[in-house]
Amino acid sequence: MTTEYRVRLDREACDGVFACLVRDDRFVEATDGLAGIQGGSAEPVGTRDDGDETVAAFDDDRLDDARQAASACPVDAIDVTVVGDE
Repeated sequence: MTTEYRVRLDREACDGVFACLVRDDRFVEATDGLAGIQGGSAEPVGTRDDGDETVAAFDDDRLDDARQAASACPVDAIDVTVVGDE
């Protein structure tokens, strides 16, 4: 079953610990040394990046992976929201 959800990465809060990378392969180390979001094995259905914040929308069965990445972030820079629960 697929779920539509959004992953928000607050790049200003990120400190480059990268605990998210080992929980979800869609998180990557960006060229500036902070975390970023790429497709990994599931391409986002939409992405917005203003430099300070990246928001990616997904419609897949990997909601738990995103939630684990958010839980692992020691600075709470990642939020996961199911569309419709907003």
